[in-house]
Amino acid sequence: MRRFTKVLLAGIALAIAPVAPLTAVAQVSELSIAYNNQTDADFRKGLQIRLAWTGDYAGIFDGSIDAASLRAIRDFQARHGMAPTGIIDEAMLGLLIARSDDAEKALGMTLVDDAATGARAALPLGLVRDFGPTEVGNLWRSADDAVEIETVRIVDTGQTLKGLFDVLSQATETRSVSDAEFGGAWFVLRGQESGRGYMMRFAGRDGDLRGLSISYTNGEAGRMAPYAVVASNLFDPFAGEPQAPLVASNEADPFTSMLARKREVDAPDARYAMAYSDPARPHLFEMPGETGAGPIQPGAQEFDMAGTGFVVSRDGWLLTNAHVVRACRTVLVGDLGAASQTIFDPENDLALIKVDGALGEPLEISADKPRLGEDILALGYPLRSILADSLNVTRGNVSSLLGLMNDPRYLQISAAVQPGNSGGPLVDLAGRVVGVVTAKLNAVAVADATGDIPQSINFAIRPDAAAAFLHANDIAFETADPSEALASVPDATAEVKDSILPILCVGS
Repeated sequence: MRRFTKVLLAGIALAIAPVAPLTAVAQVSELSIAYNNQTDADFRKGLQIRLAWTGDYAGIFDGSIDAASLRAIRDFQARHGMAPTGIIDEAMLGLLIARSDDAEKALGMTLVDDAATGARAALPLGLVRDFGPTEVGNLWRSADDAVEIETVRIVDTGQTLKGLFDVLSQATETRSVSDAEFGGAWFVLRGQESGRGYMMRFAGRDGDLRGLSISYTNGEAGRMAPYAVVASNLFDPFAGEPQAPLVASNEADPFTSMLARKREVDAPDARYAMAYSDPARPHLFEMPGETGAGPIQPGAQEFDMAGTGFVVSRDGWLLTNAHVVRACRTVLVGDLGAASQTIFDPENDLALIKVDGALGEPLEISADKPRLGEDILALGYPLRSILADSLNVTRGNVSSLLGLMNDPRYLQISAAVQPGNSGGPLVDLAGRVVGVVTAKLNAVAVADATGDIPQSINFAIRPDAAAAFLHANDIAFETADPSEALASVPDATAEVKDSILPILCVGS
């Protein structure tokens, strides 16, 4: 879905026709008329885009050279020691192209089609990475949390674009509004929120409201304020169809849910309870043998979630679940420190994480799904705040070759899994990876619905889905030999244990 930023019209490349000579004493109206009559629209729009990248223009990219555009030209000239005439010459043009190109390339500008909202946004992917879906859209964030970008969709709530503008354009104790412009079918807001600059742009169509919000620390204002102008103008809210309707909260001030809230990563189905540790939601599981004992207390945990990952390549890539790491500010891998890269597949709940350090041998991925009834082992680091920190192994069998509601991406297994097992390998007795542990059935939800408490019903992602994800991202993984002999449980465990590591999520 992502692609490098294409040249926007002819203007981004600024392949220009020369401007006819103008006298330095020409009035603003005369200069405007000359530019608008003697240059083409692509040149004028490209001029506005480039002046926005240099921080001199904050208006609409409409290709009309008005007083604001002329003022931007003069400001650029004055800042670079040129006579502020408003008349572009070859020297100014060359410098403008160089400065704007530098600003764009430094941020890694990329047009991204957001499946969650159907919008297309220009994102600085040299600075931020994808943290996956939120309850109202999708989130991108820089490693130091200094920059945060979010797409938003509000639909079927009765909210109108004007109503949303009226709410968000009102200053609060923590938020100032320096610029509020309502254009009928769209609006733009700028200001400060809790010491951070922000920009929001929304558009509406038939009750479907789609927006882009950008938030950044004041230390990032030098490069992010110009970017916000460009991103606002290039934002295409109705570029495509969204995956599913997303509804914002009913808070009186929806700004909180768009820019400043704590993101939550919810299970894809209420009947699943993801097998990872999340102190914020301990009610998703109960301790074995302690039914009715109340929620598990997180105690002195220093991490927000925990899971498991396993080595899949010789150049430092590990495979885990997307729900374990997609909302983390920092991902820690065992005692190797922080991951340097992450790649997500939220639809199949898979993620790749890259570390720089010595790892065990890559585990071999089975080319075929396991057989029904086959013995398997689930390995991981469950309940690290309660149990031992060492690798945990449970044995079971493949109960079904389909997941809940006949989902073909999953296997049903009887091996016990707990929070912290998520992302760990499911291996057969030859040490071949035949799945990725991902979820357990929410026994309470099922009991409420059926009156019966399910037992030993857990789920893993099938090996062909994992292999497809690795192939799609050019990971040089190893395919298992289907003829390899089975071994004992201790021997199979010994073969794979050094390649399985705990994953800690910090600052979700």
